[in-house]
This record gives sequence, structure tokens and C-alpha cells, in this order.
Amino acid sequence: MPAARITVTLPPELVEEIDRRERNRSRFVLDAIRREVQRRRREDLRRSLANPHPESSVLADAGLEDWGGRARQGESSELLDLSEGRPVRWVRGRGWVDAKR
Repeated sequence: MPAARITVTLPPELVEEIDRRERNRSRFVLDAIRREVQRRRREDLRRSLANPHPESSVLADAGLEDWGGRARQGESSELLDLSEGRPVRWVRGRGWVDAKR
């Protein structure tokens, strides 16, 4: 993707601090902006999960109950193909990893 040029005005002491830490200002600013955008996305997701829209909660609950009922009755084949995917487990600080590790 081609880069877009923008002009950002920063206090001189902040520019000096950046220059002491990184030779490439653009890279430094890009990394900082990416981290901030990711942080805000996570914050938005947390807020959304903590306060879901009432209609989506009703829909999700109904779908989960339907799927759970079918799975208990052995009718889940159209909803879930157990031969696909691979077993994983959650490891704090690392995320999802292969279950065999």
C-alpha cells in the first residue's frame, strides 16, 4: 500500500526525545500510532463485550442454546465438523497454542 504523507506538529522537546531514541522519526511515529490504534481497538472490543447490544445478546443466547441442544443429541454435524481444525489450548501470555505442546 502506498504511504500517505501527513504533517504532524509536535513540541520540540518531544522531537528531541524521539531523535535520541530512534534515527528514523517516521518509523518511530508509525510504531507508536499502530500501538495506539491496537490499544483503542482492544478497548472498543472490551467495551462492546461488556455492554453488548440487547438484540445481539438475545440472538447469541438463542443460537448457543440451539447449537448446544443439537450437539447433545448428536445432530451437530451440520454445525460443526470435528475433523476440521486442530486441538488448541490457551496459555497465559502466549495465547492459543497447539494442545500437544
